[in-house]
Amino acid sequence: MAGFRSLARQVRDPRCDLALRRYSLRKCLERFAPYGHRATWDHLCTHWGFGPEDRSPDPVRLVAALDELEEARSVWLAYEAGFAERRRKEKHDGLRRPGSVDDWHRLTWGGFGVAWCDDPRIHPREPLAEVLRRLIAALERAPGAGCPVCGGARLMWRYDLDHEPSSGPVCADCGILVPRPVLTPEALAHARRGGRLLVSA
Repeated sequence: MAGFRSLARQVRDPRCDLALRRYSLRKCLERFAPYGHRATWDHLCTHWGFGPEDRSPDPVRLVAALDELEEARSVWLAYEAGFAERRRKEKHDGLRRPGSVDDWHRLTWGGFGVAWCDDPRIHPREPLAEVLRRLIAALERAPGAGCPVCGGARLMWRYDLDHEPSSGPVCADCGILVPRPVLTPEALAHARRGGRLLVSA
């Protein structure tokens, strides 16, 4: 089974036909897809101007989409390396019990579904790397009241998500499943009740 880097090389290889290059980009999403496979694909197609079913997309657009995906993957891999180092140090210092961020991180190892979007047509508009930077920044500071990606205040609790965890606070503005550790208990309670939150500036 080909890894992300070898698939990326195929996407860039002008000797490969466009259908294979497109297929290889899709396969990259099996290794790294921050919004989930379908929503990440929809984001790349929308952002770079080729159709989801287009078998012969403009190769320049295809490579630009790959560049965006690779940048986001670099951001996430750097975070994971720092996370692993922190856990090693904590274990060495006798802190064996992981916290809530650690529990969330275990479900997203490798970057699949880090900012899960259950509806593949609703996802953040910003570049993937920027979304991940905002999410990582939120994980590293005190919990807040709104979406860490778009700042939206409309958090609604959703059930039967096609992801693990299968329920949680979803941002009605950008569509991500907001990681519970980045939200205050009050924000989680409001989301469970289906209420709207007013986020202070």
